[in-house]
Amino acid sequence: MSSPQCFENPPKLTPDYGAGTVQELGGLKTYVTGASDSKLAILLIADAFGYEAPNLRKLADKVAAAGFFVVVPDFFYGDPIDLSRPGFDIEAWKKLHNTDKGHENAKLVIATLKSKGVNSIGAAGFCWGGNVAVKLASSNDIQAAVILHPGPLTIDEIREVKIPIAVLGAEIDHYSPPEQLKEFGEILSAKSQLASLLKIFPGVSHGWTVRYNVEDEPAVKSAEEAHRDMLHWFTKFVK
Repeated sequence: MSSPQCFENPPKLTPDYGAGTVQELGGLKTYVTGASDSKLAILLIADAFGYEAPNLRKLADKVAAAGFFVVVPDFFYGDPIDLSRPGFDIEAWKKLHNTDKGHENAKLVIATLKSKGVNSIGAAGFCWGGNVAVKLASSNDIQAAVILHPGPLTIDEIREVKIPIAVLGAEIDHYSPPEQLKEFGEILSAKSQLASLLKIFPGVSHGWTVRYNVEDEPAVKSAEEAHRDMLHWFTKFVK
């Protein structure tokens, strides 16, 4: 069963939010922002609430301002988690929109970016998207990854990581407990040839980087710190 934490604080989806535009990329509707002629791209992989979440698009615009071409695909084909829908079946939704399918779709998006001349790509994943980003990190399809409060991961998945990866976790997280993330961090740091970072943010819960209340100053401050860490990681390794 899923932890209810994963579905707390649902955002109000806003299709027209942000400075970018929605285009088709790799067969998916995708929010794109930043210089389309940049050779450096960042793929942001949403949590279960999807690519229309305002805080996520705000973050995409912020990353784009640093010189990256940023893409946020709709991996759920217009069908994000919607707990307000009568009779909504979370388990059926998870089977339909599993992370293996997300991984395959992400590879199509990456191939499309490379066909357009992009030569270095980073991927950041939030919750559901964190699991997809870890799958991408087991190949050389991307140059760096950041996972933020990911869904349940296995030791085997972490052992397969081949590229620089940052893990940003929450102190209060039943889905990705700090103790487990610390174990992952030890596995990653034991790979002497691999750059890795583990950071646990105090006083925050699962989903805090994209589902914060914009009127809650401490929540905004903590989210923005994680955003800066993510951007620093990409600036260092996606070049």
